[in-house]
Amino acid sequence: MNLVLRLLPTVLSALLLGAHFLRSGNLALVAACIAFPLVLLARRAWALRAAQAFLAFAAGTWAWTAFTIAERRIEAGQPWARMAVILGVVALLAVIAALLLQVAGTRTRLVPGAVDSRTNNR
Repeated sequence: MNLVLRLLPTVLSALLLGAHFLRSGNLALVAACIAFPLVLLARRAWALRAAQAFLAFAAGTWAWTAFTIAERRIEAGQPWARMAVILGVVALLAVIAALLLQVAGTRTRLVPGAVDSRTNNR
Protein backbone atom coordinates (compact mmCIF):
# COMPACT_ATOMS: atom_id res chain seq x y z
CA MET A 1 0.00 0.00 0.00
CA ASN A 2 1.26 3.45 -0.85
CA LEU A 3 2.64 5.47 2.07
CA VAL A 4 0.29 8.37 1.30
CA LEU A 5 -2.72 6.07 1.64
CA ARG A 6 -1.37 4.72 4.93
CA LEU A 7 -0.96 8.25 6.29
CA LEU A 8 -4.33 9.51 5.05
CA PRO A 9 -6.27 8.20 8.10
CA THR A 10 -3.77 9.96 10.39
CA VAL A 11 -4.26 13.28 8.64
CA LEU A 12 -8.03 12.83 8.49
CA SER A 13 -8.17 11.96 12.19
CA ALA A 14 -6.15 15.07 13.05
CA LEU A 15 -8.43 17.28 10.95
CA LEU A 16 -11.57 15.78 12.48
CA LEU A 17 -10.24 16.30 16.00
CA GLY A 18 -9.29 19.86 15.06
CA ALA A 19 -12.86 20.45 13.85
CA HIS A 20 -14.13 19.07 17.16
CA PHE A 21 -12.01 21.55 19.12
CA LEU A 22 -12.97 24.37 16.74
CA ARG A 23 -16.61 23.79 17.68
CA SER A 24 -15.71 24.54 21.30
CA GLY A 25 -13.60 27.55 20.27
CA ASN A 26 -10.24 26.20 21.43
CA LEU A 27 -8.01 27.59 18.70
CA ALA A 28 -4.77 26.45 20.33
CA LEU A 29 -5.87 22.81 20.18
CA VAL A 30 -7.16 23.32 16.63
CA ALA A 31 -3.72 24.53 15.56
CA ALA A 32 -2.04 21.65 17.39
CA CYS A 33 -4.29 19.09 15.72
CA ILE A 34 -3.74 20.53 12.26
CA ALA A 35 0.03 20.70 12.73
CA PHE A 36 0.50 17.39 14.53
CA PRO A 37 0.83 15.10 11.48
CA LEU A 38 3.86 17.20 10.52
CA VAL A 39 5.74 15.59 13.42
CA LEU A 40 6.11 12.53 11.18
CA LEU A 41 8.42 14.59 8.97
CA ALA A 42 11.03 14.22 11.73
CA ARG A 43 11.42 10.60 10.55
CA ARG A 44 12.36 9.34 14.01
CA ALA A 45 10.96 6.57 16.18
CA TRP A 46 9.84 9.06 18.85
CA ALA A 47 7.79 10.93 16.23
CA LEU A 48 6.03 7.73 15.23
CA ARG A 49 5.21 6.96 18.88
CA ALA A 50 4.06 10.53 19.46
CA ALA A 51 1.72 10.28 16.49
CA GLN A 52 0.34 7.01 17.81
CA ALA A 53 -0.18 8.58 21.25
CA PHE A 54 -1.97 11.50 19.59
CA LEU A 55 -4.23 9.07 17.73
CA ALA A 56 -4.97 7.15 20.94
CA PHE A 57 -5.87 10.50 22.56
CA ALA A 58 -8.14 11.24 19.57
CA ALA A 59 -9.91 7.87 19.88
CA GLY A 60 -10.40 8.43 23.61
CA THR A 61 -11.71 11.93 23.02
CA TRP A 62 -14.26 10.63 20.51
CA ALA A 63 -15.35 7.81 22.81
CA TRP A 64 -15.76 10.21 25.74
CA THR A 65 -17.64 12.70 23.57
CA ALA A 66 -19.98 9.96 22.34
CA PHE A 67 -20.61 8.84 25.91
CA THR A 68 -21.38 12.32 27.24
CA ILE A 69 -23.63 13.27 24.31
CA ALA A 70 -25.48 9.95 24.53
CA GLU A 71 -25.97 10.44 28.25
CA ARG A 72 -27.48 13.89 27.71
CA ARG A 73 -29.70 12.70 24.87
CA ILE A 74 -30.97 9.71 26.81
CA GLU A 75 -31.86 11.95 29.75
CA ALA A 76 -33.71 14.31 27.39
CA GLY A 77 -35.51 11.44 25.66
CA GLN A 78 -33.84 12.19 22.33
CA PRO A 79 -32.45 9.65 19.87
CA TRP A 80 -28.77 8.88 20.42
CA ALA A 81 -27.88 5.68 18.54
CA ARG A 82 -27.00 7.30 15.19
CA MET A 83 -24.71 9.80 16.92
CA ALA A 84 -23.03 6.97 18.83
CA VAL A 85 -22.42 5.02 15.62
CA ILE A 86 -20.98 8.06 13.83
CA LEU A 87 -18.62 8.97 16.68
CA GLY A 88 -17.73 5.30 17.12
CA VAL A 89 -16.65 5.15 13.47
CA VAL A 90 -14.58 8.32 13.92
CA ALA A 91 -12.90 6.78 16.99
CA LEU A 92 -12.29 3.58 15.02
CA LEU A 93 -10.66 5.64 12.26
CA ALA A 94 -8.17 7.00 14.81
CA VAL A 95 -7.41 3.47 16.04
CA ILE A 96 -6.92 2.22 12.48
CA ALA A 97 -4.63 5.17 11.77
CA ALA A 98 -2.49 4.29 14.81
CA LEU A 99 -2.32 0.66 13.70
CA LEU A 100 -1.33 1.65 10.17
CA LEU A 101 1.63 3.53 11.65
CA GLN A 102 2.67 0.29 13.34
CA VAL A 103 2.74 -1.73 10.09
CA ALA A 104 6.31 -2.72 9.28
CA GLY A 105 6.29 -1.23 5.79
CA THR A 106 5.12 2.12 7.11
CA ARG A 107 7.68 2.11 9.93
CA THR A 108 10.57 1.41 7.58
CA ARG A 109 9.55 4.24 5.27
CA LEU A 110 8.95 6.74 8.07
CA VAL A 111 11.89 5.82 10.30
CA PRO A 112 15.15 5.16 8.46
CA GLY A 113 16.91 2.18 9.98
CA ALA A 114 13.74 0.64 11.42
CA VAL A 115 13.55 -3.14 11.25
CA ASP A 116 11.14 -4.63 8.73
CA SER A 117 9.94 -7.89 10.28
CA ARG A 118 9.21 -9.44 6.88
CA THR A 119 12.81 -9.34 5.73
CA ASN A 120 14.73 -8.71 8.97
CA ASN A 121 16.59 -5.97 7.18
CA ARG A 122 17.57 -2.63 8.61
